[in-house]
Parts: sequence; structure tokens; C-alpha cells
Amino acid sequence: MTDVAEQHPAPERGTPAPVDPPTNPRRKVLTASLVGTSVEFYDFYIYATAAVLVFPALFFPEGDMMAARLQSLATFAIAFVARPIGSWVFGHFGDRVGRKATLVASLLTMGIATVGIGVLPTYAQVGVLAPLLLALCRFGQGLGLGGEWGGAALLATENAPAGKRGFYGTFPQLGAPIGFFLANGVFLILSQAMSEETFLAWGWRVPFLLSTILIVVGLWVRLSLHETPAFAKVLAAGEQVRTPIVEVFRRNWAALILGTLVMVATYVLFYLMTVFSLGFGTDPETGLGYDRSQFLVFLLVGVVFFGIFTPVSGLLSDRFGRKPVLVAVTAAIIVFGFAMGPLLGSGTVGVLAFLVIGLSLMGLTFGPMAAVLPELFPTNVRYTGASAAYNLAGLLGASFAPYIATWLAGTFGIAWVGGYLVLVSVITLVALLLTRETRDDSLDDTPVRVTARG
Repeated sequence: MTDVAEQHPAPERGTPAPVDPPTNPRRKVLTASLVGTSVEFYDFYIYATAAVLVFPALFFPEGDMMAARLQSLATFAIAFVARPIGSWVFGHFGDRVGRKATLVASLLTMGIATVGIGVLPTYAQVGVLAPLLLALCRFGQGLGLGGEWGGAALLATENAPAGKRGFYGTFPQLGAPIGFFLANGVFLILSQAMSEETFLAWGWRVPFLLSTILIVVGLWVRLSLHETPAFAKVLAAGEQVRTPIVEVFRRNWAALILGTLVMVATYVLFYLMTVFSLGFGTDPETGLGYDRSQFLVFLLVGVVFFGIFTPVSGLLSDRFGRKPVLVAVTAAIIVFGFAMGPLLGSGTVGVLAFLVIGLSLMGLTFGPMAAVLPELFPTNVRYTGASAAYNLAGLLGASFAPYIATWLAGTFGIAWVGGYLVLVSVITLVALLLTRETRDDSLDDTPVRVTARG
């Protein structure tokens, strides 16, 4: 292993040696982590919205609409199978090559898949090939997002000043409410601006094609960044791991399991509040029967609270610790699960209260995760470990959550959906109680062999 001091001979006496790696301006770090994840989540959520409102009618055989919706939600779940693969592939290069290059590659992967969906032929045009192509593009979306989140979280937290890691970590998390707001806002504008026939004919493609603009902006911001200081020191010390995923399973398996379970309730809550609620709220037969535009407005109101409480949770976790904040919020989610049925059965005020409370809790549980999961892993496998935990939680908690909830509501009633949320929240609560407090841990754990003098 070659020492960095050997690669870069010491300068002549009297000239200071460059010991510290170049740093990124804080404003640029926060902008890059926020913009990138906003683009990625926008791409991800326009699929979620279309999977409920558009794809059942256009990409599957005519017949039972409930069956078509369940098939559409099954393609929605494919991305969560792809995300752990993405976390392994992009995590490998993120821990071997660097955070910056990997973040650019993940953004391009997601963008190409999303634009591809916008030009797909429908079932009426190519038959069974249509859902197969849709599933392939959805796999690409999952692959890209699987590598995106971990890199964006590390970009923010590994550049954060002391005592503010939880708050800095909420900036990539804010990409979720911003991306969701943009995605549903575009669908709402289109549904208001054109007839149902026009929307189904070509209007639904516009949100996917608009992603091109957002991707260009995201790439422009990210290409101007330096490597994070913590990983730059790993490179300088030559401490990269040959196969990070093997190292994670060999030495950090307990952190991987606990990190995954800590995140499960967050995923279930979010996809119940968004994908499931949109389908249930607009279904005239087995749901609440609201107009699509009206329920999208309800969702947008709720997402505002999601965005507000995300940075609040980061500040609280810096002040009181990650574990106490997340334990309290998870206990509140359990109570909310029991209240889900009564709230959705009490008219418009109850539906709005359901969305506002649920998405506020989502902000409070989601915000600290970008600090908590990276803090569980050492620097040389942090990208892989944090990404794997995050995306395995998605596979367990989110992939089939809308499908399971739709089936439970249609078969047993809405109260059973609340019971489902209670069950997974109890699992998360137990995992949190078993997890150590990480607020005061250092993310710079790599021995550096750079010499200031020759």
C-alpha cells in the first residue's frame, strides 16, 4: 500500500504542505444534497402517482379495475427490489472511488429510466410488452435511487460542522417532501388544464419528460463539488475496502440489521400516507370517492407539514439525541395507527387531519435518518452500509405496503390498515431501544498518514 507522503513528496522548507483536503462551501453542500434528492424523489413519486391514477388503465388489460390497480402497484414494488442492488453497486463505487462521481452516476441512471417511462407505448399499442417495459424502467428508477440516498446523506453529514450533523442531514431528506410536492403539483395542474381524455392520451407523459430539466440542474450543481473531507482522508490513507458489501456483512451485520429495522416504520407510514391514501381516497367503490384533483390538494397540504417537521426533527436530534427523538416519534406513530380508521371515517375534516398528522409524523421520523444510518458505519464502508440499511428497509417496509394496505382495506376494512402500521412500528420501536446513541460519534474515524514536513 503506497503512502500518500511517498506519492506527494514534501515541499521545500518554508513552503506549507497541503495537509487538509479541499472543503466544500456549506451553501453548495446543502444545495447539492437538496437539489439532487429532490430530483430523484420527484422522479420516484411521479411513478407512484401514475401507478394509481394512470397505469391501471393504460398498461394492463381491460377488465377488473381493482385487479389492474393491484398489478400496477406490483410494478411499483419492483423499484424496492432494485434499490438494495443499487445500494450495493453504487455503494461499492462510493466507498472505492468517491461520493461525488457516484452521485452523478446515480442521478443519470434515475433520469434515463424516468424519461424512458414518458415515451413508452401503452398496452393498446404493443400488448403485454407494455407492462414489461414499464417494469424494466421502474427497475432502473429503483437502481438509481438505491445509490442516490446514501451518497446525498454522506455529502451533507460528512461536510457538517460539529453539533449540526442532524440538521445538515435533513437537507437531503427535504428532497422527499419537495419532490412529492412537485410531482403531485404537476399532476394537479395537468388534470385541471386538460380533459380526462387528453390527460390519458398524452398529458400523463409530461411529468416524466419534465424530469430532463431537473436532471440537468442537479448534474450542474453536483459536478462542481469536491470530495467529502472524511472520504478524502480515506483515499489519502489508502484505507478503501476491496469489497465494501462483504465487509458490511462480515463486521457490521448488527448495525445493518438494526438500521434496517429502525427505518421500516418510516417507509410504511409514508407509503400509506401517499400512495395508498390516494388510491383509497379516490376510489368510488371501495374507498372514499373523492375527486382526484380534490384529494391531490389534500395531499399537498399534508406534504407541507412533512416539509416543515423534517428540519425540526434534525434540530431536535442534535439537541436531545437521535434515539430519544425517534423513540418518542415511533410511539406517536403507534397511537396514530389506532386512530387511522376513525379519522378516515369522519368526513373531510377527519381526512385532512389524517393527512396532516400522519405526514407531520413522517417528517419527524424521516428527518434524523440521514444522520442516524451513516453514524452506524465506519467511513470506509459508510456509503454501502447506510445505503443497504436504507434500501433493505424500503424492500421490507415500502415495496408492498400500498398493495398490502389496499388488500386489507378491501377485504377487512380500513382499521386493519392501521393495525398493519402499529405492527411495523412496534418492530421499529424495539430496534430503536436496542440501538446505541450516535449523536456524539465522529464520522472521521480513518487514520491519516499525511505528513506536513518531509
